[in-house]
Amino acid sequence: MAQNASMRLLYAEDSRLNALLFQELLRDQPAIELRIAEDGSEALRIAREWLPQVLVLDAQLPDMSGFELLPRLRALPELASAPAYMCSAEATQAHVARSREAGFDGYWAKPLDIAEVTATLQALARSRPAD
Repeated sequence: MAQNASMRLLYAEDSRLNALLFQELLRDQPAIELRIAEDGSEALRIAREWLPQVLVLDAQLPDMSGFELLPRLRALPELASAPAYMCSAEATQAHVARSREAGFDGYWAKPLDIAEVTATLQALARSRPAD
């Protein structure tokens, strides 16, 4: 990946506090462009216009769940194989397993493990082909 190339990340999160915390977590990651959607409808609109390369979805959004949102995002041809992460406080084994079965690539439990999220995003950025 080129030194100044960027990776576009869409975070669907209705909690402003959680969104701000995630934004702060990425402050030292200048190669990651972040857009935040407060509900699934906004996430779909942003995704169509901006084509994110990574999806992070809260489990419970005001208008739909992350489980409902992921297939709608993946229906966009450019997002069909975009890495997607469920982000939820409901980190039971059953919920994590359901997320995997639904097509999520990973599960980030709240409160977020900063080292885990950062390492994952850095690995994704390194694995992306240069634009």
